[in-house]
Amino acid sequence: MSENLDDEIEKLKLKKMQELMRLAGSKKNEKVEPAKPKMLELSDANFEQTVRDNKLMVVDFWAPWCGPCRIVSPIIEQLAEEYAGKLSFGKLNVDDNPMTAQAYGIQGIPTIMFFRYGEPVDMIVGAAPKAYISSKINQLLEADA
Repeated sequence: MSENLDDEIEKLKLKKMQELMRLAGSKKNEKVEPAKPKMLELSDANFEQTVRDNKLMVVDFWAPWCGPCRIVSPIIEQLAEEYAGKLSFGKLNVDDNPMTAQAYGIQGIPTIMFFRYGEPVDMIVGAAPKAYISSKINQLLEADA
């Protein structure tokens, strides 16, 4: 009885392995989409270094309970895709990272802060439309050109 069970297990393993190999082979011929731009997760621990390491950066200061933040967040993510390769985008949860929020004088959220070479150069406080945020990004890019 034990031999029959072992045989069955081996047959199942072989069948599963063949299926996995078939799936792996079919994926080789599929188009690979480029990775979506990352929204950098910022914290008190990595904020200063990350902002310094990125020539131009847009940072969204937010909190999960904030209604206007939930409106702005998808806009920032869209802009991160549209401006991929031109500048970096990050998010900092002010509840989890109060030291950085305090250091930059964040008193209202959402606050979108624009950095050049690690220094803040502009900000938007409150929910803003995509076109306005985009115009600020374009100003940042033009000033750096």
